[in-house]
Amino acid sequence: MSKGNTVQLKANVRDEFTRASRRELRESGGLPGVVYGAGEESIPVAVDFKDTAKLFHTGRSEVFQLDIPGSGKVPVLIKDIQKRRGNVSHVDFLRISMNKPVRVSIPVDYQGTAAGTKSGGILQTQVTEIEVEGLPGDLPTTLEADVSALEIGDKLTVADLKVPEGITLHASEEEILATVIVPRAVEAAETESEADPEEANAEEATTEES
Repeated sequence: MSKGNTVQLKANVRDEFTRASRRELRESGGLPGVVYGAGEESIPVAVDFKDTAKLFHTGRSEVFQLDIPGSGKVPVLIKDIQKRRGNVSHVDFLRISMNKPVRVSIPVDYQGTAAGTKSGGILQTQVTEIEVEGLPGDLPTTLEADVSALEIGDKLTVADLKVPEGITLHASEEEILATVIVPRAVEAAETESEADPEEANAEEATTEES
């Protein structure tokens, strides 16, 4: 779980806002974006796509420095990523204050192999991100969810998550994150084999009489 302001990303201030200029920027390996928040005016920026892409998974919870000409190094988080036709087309950077709590969505990291899968069960995960709140320097990169103890029919809920000190979850403790289910084919076969013996005998007798 990495924290702090160790990562820096260089940005240039954009002064052209036409569709053609944005297309030209993307074709040259750049990515248009905007910096806003903390009571300051928004700044349209351009960043290197490859360098920024490295932060897409951790940038929403890991504070990094955006080096902007005229503004210096600004602590930010990646607030949103817009896509067009499956490709990233724009990125929003949220300017933050290190001594004020922020509310962001953190990915859930499912760890381990569910015990029930060894008996034919299937692990189903239902949640990929959870909204949390805390000081920027305390935000975890991911929330760990250990599924290794789950047997068939067991469920893992928000209450089972490992939450770092100082972090508040904005989710119900009863919300289901993952469960191990029986494959439908197996369940159907078991249901058929558990049919009432008396009904089965009656069916056999009816068949013999006819």
